[in-house]
This record gives sequence, structure tokens and C-alpha cells, in this order.
Amino acid sequence: MARIPDADAVAPAVHEAVARHREPGALLPILHDLQDRLGCIPPAAIAPLASELNLSRADVYGVVTFYPDLHEQPRGARVVRLCQAEACQAVGARELAAHASARLGIPLGATTPDGHVSLDEVFCLGNCALGPSAQVDGVLHGRVDAARLDALVETP
Repeated sequence: MARIPDADAVAPAVHEAVARHREPGALLPILHDLQDRLGCIPPAAIAPLASELNLSRADVYGVVTFYPDLHEQPRGARVVRLCQAEACQAVGARELAAHASARLGIPLGATTPDGHVSLDEVFCLGNCALGPSAQVDGVLHGRVDAARLDALVETP
């Protein structure tokens, strides 16, 4: 299971990410850089990042919590994203999400305790004609039912 990086690893990673993206308005690239390096944006990164960029901690934290692709906790080894937009809802997306949550024992937006799967909701994968749609480890799948989703999640 992935763990939140310890505080000793966070400060140097923040400093290096800021140094790589030293241009105005670079908060998002810096956050993505940190997440790529550390596996998440740990709470210990907020204060040093705010200090280096001369921003408030609230500004940095607000950006981290606003964007769904930024995560304060490490993601699972497998990332499952289920479309919950209207077109997919019309063909069973809510039921598919309920099945996935029950099967994995976690709500949407969470990671299994063993760190194997993160289950996310998204509001359009651009595959509306083939709903319900799911993205598993970055690969888009259409017309996903419960059995197919189970097979996709279990097959690395």
C-alpha cells in the first residue's frame, strides 16, 4: 500500500519542483510535478510551497482540493474512473457505481485499504454513445456492466 511521504522527503521535493517551474502562475505545474514525484500532494507540502511561492496556505490548499486530479492521499495501484454524467446515467452508470462501491467496499473517491484500487467518479469521459463508460488505468471502456467492470478491475 502506498504511504504518504514523510515530512523529510517533502520539503526537498517542493524546493526542486518550484525550481523547475520558476515562472509566474506555475502553481498547477508545480503541484502536478510534486504529485508525480511523491504520489500525492501531502499536507506537509502546503506550507513550504506557499512560502516558496509567496502565497497563502489557503490559496495552495484551495487549489489542491479544487481539482479532482490532485490528491492529498496516495492513489491505488489501479485507478478506476466511472462516468456519472447524464448520458451514462441514462444507461446504468449509477447502478454500476453502486456495484463497484459494494464490490470494493469503498465509496466513490476512496482507495481500498490495501491500496489496490482507487475508485473515482468523473463527469464525462467523452464516450457518451457507449455508456456506461469507465476508465481503468487510463484505458477507456464503453458499455461496461458489472461483470465486465469486475473483470477489468481484477485483470492488471
